[in-house]
Amino acid sequence: MSSGSEPQTGRVDWLPDFCRIDTFFVVMVAVEIVVLAAVLMPDTTGHAQARDVFTASLFAQWLALLSCVLLCQTRSWLVRRPMSWSAPLAWALPVLTTLLGAAAVHRLDKMMGLQLTVPPEHALRFALSCAAMAGLLTAALLRYFYVQQQWKSQVGAHAQAEVKALQARIRPHFLFNSMNSIASLVRRDPATAERAIEDLADVFRAALGAGQGSWSLREEFDLIERYLAIEKLRLGDRLQVRWELTDGSPMQVAIPKLLLQPLVENAVLHGVAKLADGGEVRICTRSTDGGIELRIENPRPTASGMVGGNGHALESVSLRLQHHFGPKAWMVVAPTPGYYAVTLWMPESRAGGSS
Repeated sequence: MSSGSEPQTGRVDWLPDFCRIDTFFVVMVAVEIVVLAAVLMPDTTGHAQARDVFTASLFAQWLALLSCVLLCQTRSWLVRRPMSWSAPLAWALPVLTTLLGAAAVHRLDKMMGLQLTVPPEHALRFALSCAAMAGLLTAALLRYFYVQQQWKSQVGAHAQAEVKALQARIRPHFLFNSMNSIASLVRRDPATAERAIEDLADVFRAALGAGQGSWSLREEFDLIERYLAIEKLRLGDRLQVRWELTDGSPMQVAIPKLLLQPLVENAVLHGVAKLADGGEVRICTRSTDGGIELRIENPRPTASGMVGGNGHALESVSLRLQHHFGPKAWMVVAPTPGYYAVTLWMPESRAGGSS
């Protein structure tokens, strides 16, 4: 099924949606820059034609608006055709619109005697010049949007690949150790064994659905609690957990599934589990600067290879954080001898429900 959907996605990505406000805004700004560069250039007398800026801007923005509307309405048809000829057609639409629009405006200007364009003998030159300028600007903008779309697609594909790698990270020894711990509890503490099986099932279920939407921070913490409960069966009192959730922390903030769990897992595996006396994993949250800050801390051996062992998890979390929240979100790693801390900050976008 995926093989049938991927090609279509690839075709849609090359042409942006000109119905979107952000795309339309970029087009209008680019057009206005060209108008200012052309109109304010000194004429043959050495004087800048600033008086014509308003007229030229109105004319150019009208043509840009009309071109955006045409591309918006024809986009669904264009993206279903081979790019080898739909791309030239998408380029030709604004050029033809400008050519016809310039000819119509010149004709109207001549009929009304406003003298806002050029003398009648230069009508063809005026229309062709406007069309040539539109052709250059359209080619530049389509190229810009294409590169931008390709970059977004690459980031999305990379993030999806990291999710699949995350799903494959359910280590066999974690499963075997968990099952052995559960087996030892079946006879002497069946209630705890049953709880542990449920926790293990929830952890695996969440890992297999890591790339499917987002859920709330509270749901992520619930999963982390289940994971830590399983590890505590193996490590016993060597594993201590401290939750420092400040009052007012937005627990409904929407985050990608299993965004924090890999960091907690590495805090246990590469930190606490390697210490003879164990240690404490601290999970802290606080609201700040219109967002939420999360911090995960743990002790580690002084000569620890945790940075290397934690590298894949850090890269995955950082990529998924940027992909979900954009460049505003950030992550800082602060390793010190005998200690390790990871801090994340993300804006407070509310969850729309788990999926």
